[in-house]
Amino acid sequence: MSDTRIIKKYPNRRLYDSEQSRYITLAEVRQLVMAGVDFEVRDANSGDDLTRSLLLQIIAEQEAGTGNPVFTNEMLTQIIRSYGDAMDGVFGNFLQRSFELFGQSQSAFQEAVEKAAGSNPWTSMMTEMTRRNIEAWQGFGAPPAAGQDPDKDKSGS
Repeated sequence: MSDTRIIKKYPNRRLYDSEQSRYITLAEVRQLVMAGVDFEVRDANSGDDLTRSLLLQIIAEQEAGTGNPVFTNEMLTQIIRSYGDAMDGVFGNFLQRSFELFGQSQSAFQEAVEKAAGSNPWTSMMTEMTRRNIEAWQGFGAPPAAGQDPDKDKSGS
């Protein structure tokens, strides 16, 4: 049996996970991506591979959602302009290699931090204190909650 999970996409746009024998949402497909699960999305009728279009849909929803988008308008414009260009193959290879190197660097950095934190109890304590301080400072720049008077201090005066 293949290790690649098959997800079938039906004409009603529903996604069926053949391994779990149930319908799943786009958010659940994103969770599969985040968990490193190897999968393919296939058209339920024709068997065509729809994986790329579904991955692009996940990216589009992430970019439109809350938080900081990864792609700026300028970056997206340049990507669109690269299609059909004599250099589009080079551009795709460049992006692929850049993401691979970024992932390797990120993994190496994470391993180094975990190794350093694991070998020294003071380091892990300082890491936790730093994380809490960053969260507290980020709260200072946040807009006031709904119904909260931004000019009124917390003492109620």
